[in-house]
Formats: sequence, C-alpha cells, structure tokens
Amino acid sequence: MSRYRVLLAVLVAVTFLSGVAVAVVPPGTPAPSASAAVPSAREEAVRSLLDRRAAALRERDEAAFTADLDPDADPAFRQRQRDLFRNLAAVPLAEWDYLLGGPDEATPVGSAPDEAIPTPPAADESWAPDVRLSYRLRGVDVAPSTRGMAYLFTRRGDRWYLNSDTALEPLGRRTWRGPWDFGPCHVITGTGGFVLSHPGGEALAARVLAELDGAVRAVSEVWGDAWSRQVAVLVPASVEEMRALVGPGFATGSIAGVAVADRVDPDTRTALGQRVVLNPDSAGVLSPLALRVLLRHEITHVATRGETVDGAPMWLLEGFADYVGYRRGDVPPRKAAPLLAAQVRESPPEALPPDEDFRGAGMELAYQQAWSLNLYLASSLGEPGLVALYKRLARAPASRVDDVLRAETGLDTAALVSGWRGFLRATFP
Repeated sequence: MSRYRVLLAVLVAVTFLSGVAVAVVPPGTPAPSASAAVPSAREEAVRSLLDRRAAALRERDEAAFTADLDPDADPAFRQRQRDLFRNLAAVPLAEWDYLLGGPDEATPVGSAPDEAIPTPPAADESWAPDVRLSYRLRGVDVAPSTRGMAYLFTRRGDRWYLNSDTALEPLGRRTWRGPWDFGPCHVITGTGGFVLSHPGGEALAARVLAELDGAVRAVSEVWGDAWSRQVAVLVPASVEEMRALVGPGFATGSIAGVAVADRVDPDTRTALGQRVVLNPDSAGVLSPLALRVLLRHEITHVATRGETVDGAPMWLLEGFADYVGYRRGDVPPRKAAPLLAAQVRESPPEALPPDEDFRGAGMELAYQQAWSLNLYLASSLGEPGLVALYKRLARAPASRVDDVLRAETGLDTAALVSGWRGFLRATFP
C-alpha cells in the first residue's frame, strides 16, 4: 500500500519554541507544494474506498466488497463485481491490494484530465486516478504482481463510489482482466503448484495436474533447484480470456501453450507474475506424450526466465526448452523432428535458425532445428555444460554471442554450425 511522504529539500535544524516544531531552511529554498505534499479530500476518500474493498475481498465479505459500488452505476457492472468476488473464492491468494498512484511510493497520484473524464448522470464529480491491483498467488509468486485498473470514481454528496471499469476505454485506458473475470475458478493443487480452470475445463485440468509434479522434477533435474519449483497453470475458457492473459500475438489456435511473466528484475534475476497458459482447444486434443512435452517445455521457460534477457537468441531459448521437454521421453529423433529429418535428407541447415523463423509459417522447422542444436550441445558439452552455456548466452547481447560460444565451447558460430551439421547427418542418416 503506497503512502505519501512529505519531502523537504534541505532540513538544516529543527528547534522547538513553545512546543512548536520549526523547520529552519536556507534563505531562498522554495517551500514544498501543499498540493503535492498533502493528499486532497478526494484522494483520501478514494484511497479509503480501495483499502476497504481489498480488505473485504481478503476477508471474504461480499457485502463490504460491494458497499462502495455506485448505486446508480450500470447494473451489468455491479453484477460483474459480484461475480468477480465469487469467482475468486477458490483462488489461493496470499495478497490482494489496490494501490493509488504511480509505480512507486514517491510517484504522485496522476489522473486523466478532468475535462476528458465522463461524468455519469446526477454525479457531483468524477475522478479517474492511477489505480493498480497488487496481488500474489500463494506458493507461486515470490513478490506481488501489479496490474493497471482503469477505474472511474464518482462523488454523490459527500461520498465517493466506484462507478465503472470500462468507461475510460475511449481514452485508451483499459482494466486488466484476470482469470476470475471470466468465470468461477476451479483450483486443483499438487506438490509442484496448481491448475486453475473454469467449469467445462476440469478434464484438461486433471490431465495437467497428473503431469505437473513430474514436469517440475524433470526441469529441476537439468536446471537445478535454484528456482521456485512452483507453477501456476491456467486453462482459459475462451479465446477472449486467452487473449487477455497472454496478448493477441499468442492467442491463436496454432499455439497450445505459452509461459508468460509480468517482468524480470535484472538485479535479483527474478521473474514476477509467471504463469503457464494453455490453449484449451489445442492442448485439449494433445496425446499424453505431447502434453507432457508441452508442459516440460513451458515450465523450463518459467525456471529459466530470470536468467534471460530480451534479445537472447531464440534457438537457445526454445531449443533448450524442447531439449528438456523431450529428454528421456524415448521419442525417436525422426518422430520428434520430421521436418528437420526431411531437410537433412536434402541438405543440413547451413546457419543457426534466426529469430524471425520462430514466428509464422516456418516456426515448426525452426523449433526442430533449435531442439537438435541443443541436443548436439548436450552431447558434446554434457548437460552441465549446456546449462552453463545457457546461463551466459541468455544474458549476453547479440554482439557477444561469438565471445560466449568460444569461452564455453571453444567454437565460434561457424565452427558450431559445422559440428551441428555433422551431428545431424549422423542423427538422421
């Protein structure tokens, strides 16, 4: 919960005269702005409203959670809020708060321009400040995730209410939606985390839970135990929900699952808000073996995310995840990589697969190439060597790829490709 702190530019001394504290500052020092230092009555009222709302949800008090909804708000919005409260009943929440203001305590509370904010009929005033939901899932999240909530508040008389979470969309502000915004949440738990689904998704959720603990162990066997070893797997009920959870670029029928995160803290090398999200249409029809490979692949991304920077080569990231996914699965190479087998019969690839090949029509071949490349590295370096290479290369800028390769393998890119081509000829005779 953010708190306002009054900052004095320079405090030289404090003396007490007749019980009154006097701050002595050098001549010419500008006085702090009262508007910046002292929260307005409006701000205090809305902050209290948000505090009551969060406490009511944590304490499972539906009457208190809905008491601050504008009585003249759209009935559909009021119903959605009641549904939200009920949908969260089974979710293992460790924290749930609403924060008023910017990304940290020192950031002032901003808002949309008053003239642009819609004022509902009969309301005396409306306000649209920065509001963030801060929540943490028990056992899974090491720190809270924060998400923007485009709330509109209204004053009627001397009382403030929550009026809408969609009215600001014409201004380009949208409220983040979690799984609980799309229906009742059913949660089943194992040693390695939990699976959250909605009515109708129980069968897939049960299949996932049966594989979850084994997948977490399989990833740890390669990567080690220096990660949370707790995973939240989400099974959305619709394309709309899938899009809200992972973004429109991944919410397609061709993708069976994706690992997502809010952000990575580069100092602690910790990824926040990590989830594995399955496409129920695609994942639901996978064979047991394919589902096992998918989960181990995505959970590898969860384990390694903190060691990964933007711009790391996709052949390393996706190939390593597939290496863990197929490891000890007794899947013949031709079955794991049929497109690559056909390519090798013609001529082995002459370069590492570029990042752009992992999107679009050629992505399946690129994934198979990346898997075989990591299989080759594991065969030549051993698994500890492959992991060491990953930890260095996934954090290196593109300009240093050759330097890291030489340091970890003794090969530059050209020599790596040459060795890989020989490995492919032997693997796909």
